[in-house]
Amino acid sequence: MDNNNLIRFLLTFFLGWIGSIVINHTSLKPEGYKSRTLAYIFLTIITFGIYGLVASICNLTFDPSKKKNIGYFKA
Repeated sequence: MDNNNLIRFLLTFFLGWIGSIVINHTSLKPEGYKSRTLAYIFLTIITFGIYGLVASICNLTFDPSKKKNIGYFKA
C-alpha cells in the first residue's frame, strides 16, 4: 500500500471535504488527477457521511492506471 494512499484516506475520512481541498493543493494529489472537492461536499452532506467513508476507502485503493477512481478525475 502506497503511503500517499493512506494519508489521502486519513485526510478524507477525518477531515471530509477539507481533506479533499488539502489533497488537491498539495503533493498528495495523484499526478494527472484533480480531486472532486465539490462532489465530496455535496455527496457527503446528502448521504449523511456515507460517501465520505466510501471515498476514504477508495483513496486506499487509488490506481492511476484505472480510467475512473472515485473522487478524482483526469486533469
